[in-house]
Amino acid sequence: MCTYVTEKIEVDGSSGKGPQGWFPLSHATVYVDHPVHAPQEHTLNIDFINPAAGPAARVAVELTEESALALIDAIRAALASAPPGLASAGQHR
Repeated sequence: MCTYVTEKIEVDGSSGKGPQGWFPLSHATVYVDHPVHAPQEHTLNIDFINPAAGPAARVAVELTEESALALIDAIRAALASAPPGLASAGQHR
């Protein structure tokens, strides 16, 4: 069953890589729905996008529920193990 529940966030200072190389991302959309490519009935889908750069400025991910929850744990663990502020938006290389 599709819930049509969609979470949208801004992702300032983020980048994605597509067929033409790296591009800035401005938003992420997260929702549970039928996947386009994954072989499951429903997946957690994440679209990282930059609408100002056109339809090619999109990175899409389709995850099983188990993979999505594991990814959440991995992200939290990676951020927790980094020195405070290292991954914040104000940092530059």
